[in-house]
Amino acid sequence: MTQTPPYPLTFTPALKDYLWGGRNLETMFGRQLPPGVIAESWEISAHEDGVSVVANGPYAGLTLPQLHEQMGIDLIGFRSQWAQDRGKFPLLIKLLDAAQVLSVQVHPEDAYALANEGNELGKTEMWVVLHAEPGAAVILGVSEGTTPEKFRQGIEDGDLSPYLHRIPVVKGDVICVPAGSVHAIMAGLIIAEIQQNSNTTYRVYDWNRLQNGVPRPLHIDKAMDVINFQQVAPGLCQPELVSDENGVRRYRLCHNRYFVTERVEMAAGSYFEGNCDGSTFEIWGVIEGKASVNQLPLPAVRFTLLPAVLGSFKVAAEVDSLLLRSYVEAA
Repeated sequence: MTQTPPYPLTFTPALKDYLWGGRNLETMFGRQLPPGVIAESWEISAHEDGVSVVANGPYAGLTLPQLHEQMGIDLIGFRSQWAQDRGKFPLLIKLLDAAQVLSVQVHPEDAYALANEGNELGKTEMWVVLHAEPGAAVILGVSEGTTPEKFRQGIEDGDLSPYLHRIPVVKGDVICVPAGSVHAIMAGLIIAEIQQNSNTTYRVYDWNRLQNGVPRPLHIDKAMDVINFQQVAPGLCQPELVSDENGVRRYRLCHNRYFVTERVEMAAGSYFEGNCDGSTFEIWGVIEGKASVNQLPLPAVRFTLLPAVLGSFKVAAEVDSLLLRSYVEAA
C-alpha cells in the first residue's frame, strides 16, 4: 500500500506542435500556451513521447510514469493487471485542435503492433467533439464498394477521397474508433480523445501536402496490413442512458476491452458519489461548466485522475455541467 494517502490528481500536459494545429486551446479554453502552433495537449499521459506531470498535492512534480512506479497497482487497479505486468499506464487522454485536416491513418491491434513495433501496443480510441465549425466532418471507415485494390490504387493516384467514408459532426457527437479503422479528423474541430496508451500510427494519405517542402512519411504497407475493409460506412456512436436521478444523467458512450467512457450531465447543485475500491482508476473531465471532485475544483476543460485505491469520492456540480468519466470495466 502506498504511504501517501491517495487523492484526485491533476497534471501539467505535454504539448505537441504538429503542423495541423492552431491556437484554439488558448483562445477558446483559456490555456496558457507557448508561441506557435499547438495541435495536441496530452492531458494525462505516461507515454514516453509526451509525459504529463503531476500538478497538485504531495506528488506534484512527478511524471505519471514515476507516479505509477511508486504506486503500482494501487494507482491503476487490479482490472489492469495486464498493464501493470507490462509496467504501463493503460490510457492516454488528449485534446486535439484540428485547425487543418489531419492525415488519413490507421492504428493496429495489439498483436500486430507487438510483432512489428517492439514493446508498443496497438490503439483503440474514441473522440468527443468539443467544438465544431459549420460543415465539420470526420473520416471513419471506407465507402461502399471499396476494395483493398481500389484503395491502394487511390493512394498511388494521389486521390483517396472516393474510398473514405465522411461523417458530418457537430458539438457533442461521439465517434468510437476501434483499431483497424481508417480515420481522419477534418479541419475545424476540437476533440477530446480517450485512447490506449500507444502512439502507433500508420499514415496512409496526407492530402498531397508538404512540410518544409517535402511530403510527410507514409506507412502504406503496414496500413494495408491492418485496415478493416469490412468497416463500411459506419455511423456515430449512439449514447446509451445508464441512469437518471437527482439531477445527474449518465450515458455510456463507448465500451471496449480497454475502457468505458460515460457522459455525465449534472444540474447545478447536484452531486455524484462513487467509490474507487481498488479495481480501477477513474478519469473525470469537465468539458462544460464547473465542478469539483472531493473538493478539488475542476473548470472546463480539465481532467483529474482518481487512483484505484482512492475510496469514496464525490463529484459536485457548481453550475450546470457536462463531464466525461472513463474507467476499466471487469472483463
